[in-house]
Amino acid sequence: MSRTPATEAGANDPSPLAIALAGAVALAVAMGIGRFAFTPLLPMMLADGTIDLHQASWLASANYLGYLAGALLCTVQPWIWKRIGRRKPIDGPAMVRTGLAATVLLTLAMAAPLPAAWPTLRFAAGVASALVFVYSSGWCLSQLARLGVGPLGGAIYTGPGIGIVLTGLMVSGMVALHWPAANGWLTFGALGLLLSAGVWRIFRSTPAAAAPGTPGVGGTLEPTGAAHGRTEIGGLALAYGLAGFGYIVTATFLPVIARSALPGSAWLDLFWPIFGIGVTTGALLSTRLHLSGDLRRFLALAYAVQALGIATSLWSPTLAGFAVGSLLLGLPFTAITYFAMQEVRRIRPAHPASLMGLLTAVYGLGQIVGPPMTAQLLRTAGSQSAGFNLALEIAASALLLGAAMFTLLAKAFPKA
Repeated sequence: MSRTPATEAGANDPSPLAIALAGAVALAVAMGIGRFAFTPLLPMMLADGTIDLHQASWLASANYLGYLAGALLCTVQPWIWKRIGRRKPIDGPAMVRTGLAATVLLTLAMAAPLPAAWPTLRFAAGVASALVFVYSSGWCLSQLARLGVGPLGGAIYTGPGIGIVLTGLMVSGMVALHWPAANGWLTFGALGLLLSAGVWRIFRSTPAAAAPGTPGVGGTLEPTGAAHGRTEIGGLALAYGLAGFGYIVTATFLPVIARSALPGSAWLDLFWPIFGIGVTTGALLSTRLHLSGDLRRFLALAYAVQALGIATSLWSPTLAGFAVGSLLLGLPFTAITYFAMQEVRRIRPAHPASLMGLLTAVYGLGQIVGPPMTAQLLRTAGSQSAGFNLALEIAASALLLGAAMFTLLAKAFPKA
């Protein structure tokens, strides 16, 4: 007999919609603010003279290094608890609340005129965002599967896009008012506090969990004992990591790249919100897709779309080119994460958090490589424009390689 929301939900349990919205808001705070608020604020920080492009690259990498550290922590936490003799599993909702609180405090702290402390703050914010991502994804997807509404899980991944749109549009107003970047950090910290308070009570422990074999997005999950070897898992992780490398150059430097290509344009601050609109739209569309096929093929297509987005801005460095390129890059952004996390749940249905952490760690490693590579290319290229173009060409090539890898994995390890 199939499960339904009526038979699974307790009287005091949050509704499926509340769970999905809570997940979206958590990711809006952790990702849209904790990770990506730096991107629209970067031109303001450059204008203030507090950092230059080389320092900005390493400041971005500090955040991505923290994201990697947080993801690795999620990956090894079962081993840590076993070593210290703790048998009770980690409380996912408590980890989400901790990460949200840390994100708010660390964002507010960036307003302090202490540049020497900024790398540490951005590193810590990266750790917090990884914890929120892994544990909110795992908890929300499991709860929605338990309630029989697994496809609603795609709505969770609208959160980063919503956060990107909000911060991008708010920065446009800040630039018009000639605010310093410090005011932007304070404003985003206050926004994060408001959003976190709205979903705080949703993230609470529940005794029930999604059982192995629970039907969800992408078909029936395999039993816990299904064999998936290291080659398959390693290929999945490596291909997912290429997405982190492929998008990060644009995600870190888009406003700066646009200013270099279109100096004086009145639309420069809107390309980042357009990227966010694409992220949100793609996440919503992913909930409407019939995902009964192999998700690795969907992932290959998503990578190709992102590569096309980067290529569009290279082929046509115009207002239209940047707008279309930003939209195409954003459309598959969180859909890639959603498909990959569902693939993890197919492979490891009973205990997905550790493998989710591994994929997130490899993704984070890809992000770390991007900004320093760009900084080096900017230093050695003949011009800033040439340096950015070469970095974007390498990023697009990495995405195409990832698409090819997912296609090969689907052929080599067909879905049962």
